[in-house]
Amino acid sequence: MQLLDGKKLSKKIELQITSDVKKLKETCGCTPGLAVVLVGQDPASAAYVNMKKKACDRAGFYSITHDMPETISQEAIEKTIVMLNNDTNVDGILIQLPLPSHIDTTKLLELVAPEKDVDGFHPYNVGRLTTGLDGFVPCTPLGVMKLLAEYNIELKGKNCVVVGASNIVGKPMAALLLNENATVEICHIFTDDLKKHTMDADIVLVGVGVINLITEDMVKPDVVIIDIGVSRTKEGKLVGDVDFENVSKKSSYITPSPGGVGPMTIAMLLGNTLKAAKVNAQKMAK
Repeated sequence: MQLLDGKKLSKKIELQITSDVKKLKETCGCTPGLAVVLVGQDPASAAYVNMKKKACDRAGFYSITHDMPETISQEAIEKTIVMLNNDTNVDGILIQLPLPSHIDTTKLLELVAPEKDVDGFHPYNVGRLTTGLDGFVPCTPLGVMKLLAEYNIELKGKNCVVVGASNIVGKPMAALLLNENATVEICHIFTDDLKKHTMDADIVLVGVGVINLITEDMVKPDVVIIDIGVSRTKEGKLVGDVDFENVSKKSSYITPSPGGVGPMTIAMLLGNTLKAAKVNAQKMAK
C-alpha cells in the first residue's frame, strides 16, 4: 500500500505557482487577485476561507474576503458579485458554499463572470468540461486528477466508481475520468447495493461525508482509493468516508484523510486563479 500524499504534492505545486507569480509581476506588474464571498459564520466555511487566504499570501496573490451576515439579501450579494466582475484587480471570484437556505445559489453562481469562475461552477465552464474543452475545472476533482497523475496511476480503460453525484465533486470527477478514457460509474444515495458496484472497481472515488461508508469487504485487492469526504467524529477528529485502517490493507494506493485531497483543492484554486490572471494579463497587453 502506498499513500497518495496530497500534502507533499500541494507544496510542490504551490512553490511552482509562487515562482510563476513572481515572473508575472516582473513582466507585466500584474498580481493575481482572488475575491471570496463568505455568507454567515459556519465554522467549517470560515476555517476553509482562512486556509485559502493563507495560501494566497504564501503565493504572493492579492486576496480579499467579503464577509456577509447570515441574514443578507439575495440582491445585496448579487450587487457584490457584479462589482467584483467589474474589478480589474480581481481575477478570480469564489462563492463559499453552502449558502443560507433563503439564497438562490444557482443564480449567484451563474452571475459570476465565466472568466473569473475559478471554482468551475458556472454552466459555461461545466459545459466545456463535459465536452473536453479548456476551461475552469472544479478544484477538488482537478486536484484528484493531479494526484493520480503524480503517482502514474493509469486511468485508460480502468473501471472507476465515483460515489457521490454532487455538482461540486461527483459529476465533474466523473467527467474528468471519462475524458481520460476511463470506464466510469456514478453511485449516489439512491443506488441499490453500493457494494455490488464498488467490488468490481479498479479505482473507488468517494466524497459524500459519511464516516466509514467504504469498508474492507466492499473493495477488491489492489484497489486504488480516493477518499474525498471530510467529517468530524464525536471526539472532534477529522476523518474521511473510508475505513482507512482496514481498507488500506487491501489497497495498492490510498489517500489519507486529512492530508490527501484537501490540500490539493487549495493548490488547484491557486492554479485556477493564476490561470485567470495570465489570461487577463494577455488581454491588457493587447
